[in-house]
Amino acid sequence: MTAPPTITPKFLTQKHELGVLAVGFSGGQCKDGVDAAPTALIASGLLTQLQQDLGYTLHHDAIVHSYAELMPGPGRDPDHRGMKRPVAVSAATQRISQQVYAHASAGRCILTLGGDHSLAIGSIAGTAKAVRERLAGRELAVIWVDAHADINTPESSHSGNIHGMPLAFLTGLARDQRPDVFGWLQPEHLINPKKLVYIGLRDVDVGEKKILREHGIKAFSMHDVDKHGIGRVMELALGHIGNDTPIHLSFDVDALDPFVAPSTGTPVRGGLTLREGDYIAECVHETGSLVAMDLVEVNPSIDEPGARETIRAGCSIVRCSLGESLL
Repeated sequence: MTAPPTITPKFLTQKHELGVLAVGFSGGQCKDGVDAAPTALIASGLLTQLQQDLGYTLHHDAIVHSYAELMPGPGRDPDHRGMKRPVAVSAATQRISQQVYAHASAGRCILTLGGDHSLAIGSIAGTAKAVRERLAGRELAVIWVDAHADINTPESSHSGNIHGMPLAFLTGLARDQRPDVFGWLQPEHLINPKKLVYIGLRDVDVGEKKILREHGIKAFSMHDVDKHGIGRVMELALGHIGNDTPIHLSFDVDALDPFVAPSTGTPVRGGLTLREGDYIAECVHETGSLVAMDLVEVNPSIDEPGARETIRAGCSIVRCSLGESLL
């Protein structure tokens, strides 16, 4: 048993309300099973814990959205600029953007449970638009906790999987004129690369390293965590963002070491401990600036004996970001 959060949110008018969007979508990558994660996270008691232990009033439609009704028919979604399933991912993320925007524009925090990380194109776009409208044009900061940078352009990607491209589209580094292939993204949906901070990187493509350097994007790899400790890394990360900026926390469970969270599609050894992951979430909550969070890439079908531990880790990250404390 824990207690309701004591931190007063700076940028939310509905302080004890939480929008929840469950996204059972896996089209941004090629492994089955990640679409089952929201159901598994909810079945583990996560939403009940947020209500009973942390005191949130939840706004959730009790649906795990697959967006099947938006998917193109057979043969109608060929590769485009090397991207796999571009029409399907664009359609799903556009709808996610609209759903997140509806919660965020009401002044409540929004939790998006994925699903693969391509969903962040929609969740962050929706949050960014709502923040600009509610807060007189204020920019949104994004803290991206991940083993991977996910900022490949379609041309730099080796796999063509769009879950490795969301930040390229969200920063405007990648664009497409086709309305059905992310052409729906407008300036109000985008983020400033200077307001993007990475934590936990350890598997970054050559093309992505070039993008990070050329655009001066703040990134803390596992080398930095090892060298400075997670406490100092968070001080530097939050100092870079500033204390007057709303934060969207997008947490890929593969940021954690596979020993802690083995059930994920792209595990990389040498990651964060669970305590380090929880600490990141605690620090973001303590700023009072959190307006939205994603938890993505839990895949219960991979390493089934480890699925329970991965789900427990994911739930812990969410609870800490929303105000659970050790004391």
